[in-house]
Amino acid sequence: MSITVNGLDELKKLAGGDLGTSEWIEVTQERIDTFADATGDHQWIHVDPEKAKEGPFGAPIAHGYLTLSLFIPLFTELLDVQGVTTKVNYGLNKVRFPSPVKVGSRIRLTARLAEVEDVPGGAQITVEGAIEIEGGSKPAAVLQSLSRFYA
Repeated sequence: MSITVNGLDELKKLAGGDLGTSEWIEVTQERIDTFADATGDHQWIHVDPEKAKEGPFGAPIAHGYLTLSLFIPLFTELLDVQGVTTKVNYGLNKVRFPSPVKVGSRIRLTARLAEVEDVPGGAQITVEGAIEIEGGSKPAAVLQSLSRFYA
């Protein structure tokens, strides 16, 4: 369920609060292969299902950066900031990949709006997120993401 705010003042009121949990999405071999093609990272652990069956995880796994890139579509399910002219990804403070995402797994995002601070012409948010694997004991990724919204 998405939280919608209109403008930076409403956004600031959410600071320190939970943003909730996104829907599950499946990480398919097709998605992994497409990411491999886009980045040129065709390591067998990702794109060779037969060889990966014999590898350390027993199946192909998603690239860590594929998992990280899925933060954006998952995050947009949680927070919609309206009444601004521009929304930009500003970067990351911390990222870790505690557990690999095997092909066919489903992942989702749980997030908290840790901080909202003023920047010239807008506001910067720090989101603390965990990308969970359905049935997994550890998250696929934990991160702090920075975004800017300009009025």
